[in-house]
Amino acid sequence: MAQGNLKYQFNRLNVAEKLIAINVLVFIINGLVPFLLQISRNGIVQWFELPKGFLDFLMQPWSLVTYSFFHGSFGHLFWNMLLIYFVGRIFLNLFDAKRFLNVYLLGVILGGLFFILGYNIFPAFFNVNAYLIGASAGANAILIFICTYIPNQEVRLIFFNVKLWYIGAFVVLMDLIQLPYSGNAGGHLAHLGGALLGYWYARQLFKGTDIGVGFSRFLDGIVNLFKRTEKKSPLKTVYRKQKKSNAKGKASYDEQSHQKRVDAILDKISKSGYESLSKAEKDFLFQAGKKK
Repeated sequence: MAQGNLKYQFNRLNVAEKLIAINVLVFIINGLVPFLLQISRNGIVQWFELPKGFLDFLMQPWSLVTYSFFHGSFGHLFWNMLLIYFVGRIFLNLFDAKRFLNVYLLGVILGGLFFILGYNIFPAFFNVNAYLIGASAGANAILIFICTYIPNQEVRLIFFNVKLWYIGAFVVLMDLIQLPYSGNAGGHLAHLGGALLGYWYARQLFKGTDIGVGFSRFLDGIVNLFKRTEKKSPLKTVYRKQKKSNAKGKASYDEQSHQKRVDAILDKISKSGYESLSKAEKDFLFQAGKKK
């Protein structure tokens, strides 16, 4: 019963909240298991962290994504998850879950590549033994995407409103400034890689090109590998296809009409800002985001 309830509660979460839940669960497991079994604190994470060396990376290529699910401390986890939560709320009011994952995961991947390339190209990092963990690159990607897509939208920061592009510019500038002075140069390289992906994705989307389409199909292909196909008799198959054809056509028409209205509202936001929307348009966009 408890397991079923947990599954139900998890399924009710949006994609950003699910991502946060997974990160928190991984953090707890990564802390408890080494403690209970009295093994090295690095016993689990060493198989998933991203190494700086090309040869080491080739031995565990999955680490280009898995590094983002591990964090070095509670503070590291907390601030990353807080950013994903608040930016995710804005993002998912404008776009669907697939695009969120596209931006986030591509940001993670480009951030990881920035880390590897930086530590193998620039002499300042040649003699440094480093590994990368943390969701910062993905979090930065969705933040800079939103800051680029609706730059003049204002958000409340404690006592005053700030335009999103100010926040994006500040975040990138801080990473550039801290790169040579902090002890986390690899992390800042990854942040910049994620930020570049978010900016590039949004700029291309303005031009009508979704650079994440191919990646989304790749993810769908992986998911489909784990789906069990049910065999049906020929009679049932023919009957079901005929029965569903009209319903499918109507659903497709309704979906296209719905998407056209969403696109029109997004165009209005990009030209005049979020505050130019009527209450009805804001409500429609909010409900559309919840359905996704």
